[in-house]
Amino acid sequence: MDPQPGESQAASGNATAARSVLAHATSFLAAANAVLAAPQQLRRRAREQHEWLRDQEARRLLREMPIDRLREASSGQVRLSGLEKAGVRTVLDVVSLSVEELQRYPGVGQKTAQQVRRAADALAGSARKQAVFRFDADHPDPAQEHLLGTLRALEVAEREVGELGQTVHPLTGLVEGLHKRARRAGSRVRMFFSTSRKKSEAREALGELANVLRRPLAERTFAAARRVGEAAGRDGRSPWSDYRQRAATYNTLLGRVTGEDSAESPASREEMPREIRQQISAISLDTGRLRVSLRGYQEFGAKFALARRLTILGDEMGLGKTIEALAVLAHLTASGRRHFLVVCPAGVLVNWASEVVEHSRLDVHVLHGRDRDERTHEWVRAGGVAVTTYDTLRRLPDFQQVRLGLVVVDEAHYIKNPDVKRSRTVAAHVRRAEHALLLTGTPMENRVEEFKQLISYLQPDIARKIRTQDALMDPRAFRRTVAPVYLRRNQEDVLTELPEKLELDDWVELGEADGRAYRKAVADGSFMAMRRAACAPGTVEGSEKLDRLHDIVEESAANGWKVVVFSYFLDVLEAVRTVVGPMSMPPLTGKLSPEAKQQLVDRFSAHDGPAVLPCQINAGGVGMNIQAASVVVITEPQLKPSTEAQAIARCHRMGQTRKVHVHRLMAKDTVDQRLQEILEGKTRLFDAYARESTTKDRNTAATDVTTLNQDLLHDTAIPMDQRIVQVERQRLHLD
Repeated sequence: MDPQPGESQAASGNATAARSVLAHATSFLAAANAVLAAPQQLRRRAREQHEWLRDQEARRLLREMPIDRLREASSGQVRLSGLEKAGVRTVLDVVSLSVEELQRYPGVGQKTAQQVRRAADALAGSARKQAVFRFDADHPDPAQEHLLGTLRALEVAEREVGELGQTVHPLTGLVEGLHKRARRAGSRVRMFFSTSRKKSEAREALGELANVLRRPLAERTFAAARRVGEAAGRDGRSPWSDYRQRAATYNTLLGRVTGEDSAESPASREEMPREIRQQISAISLDTGRLRVSLRGYQEFGAKFALARRLTILGDEMGLGKTIEALAVLAHLTASGRRHFLVVCPAGVLVNWASEVVEHSRLDVHVLHGRDRDERTHEWVRAGGVAVTTYDTLRRLPDFQQVRLGLVVVDEAHYIKNPDVKRSRTVAAHVRRAEHALLLTGTPMENRVEEFKQLISYLQPDIARKIRTQDALMDPRAFRRTVAPVYLRRNQEDVLTELPEKLELDDWVELGEADGRAYRKAVADGSFMAMRRAACAPGTVEGSEKLDRLHDIVEESAANGWKVVVFSYFLDVLEAVRTVVGPMSMPPLTGKLSPEAKQQLVDRFSAHDGPAVLPCQINAGGVGMNIQAASVVVITEPQLKPSTEAQAIARCHRMGQTRKVHVHRLMAKDTVDQRLQEILEGKTRLFDAYARESTTKDRNTAATDVTTLNQDLLHDTAIPMDQRIVQVERQRLHLD
């Protein structure tokens, strides 16, 4: 039966509306599939881009290898004179040539060509293994920029997929099914020839499809697809500025994509018992409450802390121990624990609170200041992460009724002395906690006994097994003994993308003015005056150290680098400001509140162009993150190796984008040289027992100091400052 004119017009209008709904559904399916497929596609693209860049690095290594290296790589004698006469200079020149092509050179027979080819292949394979790609923010190139763009898009895609969650999959399936059933409604002809039942089914499916596409999740999927598309496209924005701000994020993504993200250092892998490794492997880390991607070694560290319950994480400074602790906190929160305690030095209190907020979805309560009691009661009631300082902890209201899921003790070397109040207070909370995690980059500075004390807070049975005399005889056995409680990884083992650190001892000879100031300090018997005589305010005009500092700052400014200058002494920092002039920021000192310190660091980091931040080493050497600086200057040797190491690690840490230049200003034939001679022993002791890198060569050659009273200088029965003063007085014939 022919349709009536009115029916035909209505059908036509209905078909048009239906086609609009169906087209909307098709767009939704395309958007959903694009979002869900984007992470895998972008990972594949990033791997390909990284492989190309790594190949370029390998080619650079081969380009720097002279052709003579082929002789070293060949099992027998190989004749290269024919190639050399023909202008072949590097191994790279040879790698691209086949045996047949090599034989075309005068004097190169088949045997020589085969030997050369095998040697070149061996060197090329070695170069490929050695090649480590690093982003170079100082020399950006298009290939690196494209990889950064891909990683930025991957970050967006992974975030969007994570936020959509698993619910988008059933929604996609529902839309596909409804679209198939409603497709008939988009065709006036098909609807005309359909039965009433099929027409009704199509219209019903179409209506349901329209309703489904109006759901918030569908709108979120469209929005996610737009954001992923914008991030994956070439939007004209350079990613370098973002990389400089968030280098750690980009390098974490790259490490995961390429599979080059080391979970363990070689030494920890060798010395950790198999049963502990199995315990760690059995843990499935819940990172749902984190806002940050973990490096492989960070995930391993968090799982180690969870598997062993009471542990020391001694990762080298700059590796992100705070993030590892947050991963443990997030996992325990997901498993039902409610109350957690972080104890840290006052200087990093603000940083800890901001790290919890920025990198996790955990509630944080800062128990410090005038309202600490009120905040403590709120934490007890609501749960979350309480952050407080060593000194404040013993002044808080009693919270013994709270079951502590985890106690984190940051800069745990603060409690090496069991006889001080803060150590006893912290130890009491550690003992009653379900999990405890001690964080310290330098757990063993002077004596193995101090390291043993830290272990005794956690695992007394292991501590009782440690005898100092045994450790002195066999450092590897010592590390195997503490493996169930102690994990340490060094930067060179796990952060291959970290820019190189160049350390220089800048030796100067005192001139007339600073020499006179130093001699007077020795005559007065003032150890502290001796340490700062070379660059105190009274010697600004005639200070060789400050002249050298001025040169370093000028060179750094010419390169656009920021500089941090560390000193123990406030008057030296004032002298630094005088020498540096307008480029100098206000000094970061212990007099500033934690908030003011962080604001000053933020201002320094955000400053456009070169700048200098004078910094009191005990105020800015612990916990502050100053990755914006590419140059570190230490104006005088410190009394403990760890003090300088902590200061350097404020800049040379995860997130750094440039090579870090470390300058130690040292004056010859002064207290500086005497301190270095004494402290060499402490550094070697730490390297032997607490660092894992046992394969590295140690330079134990001593400075030639035969004219000094060596017995007096190294007499540990006399305080170090008194020894040095007496030795210097004798050297200068003042006694």
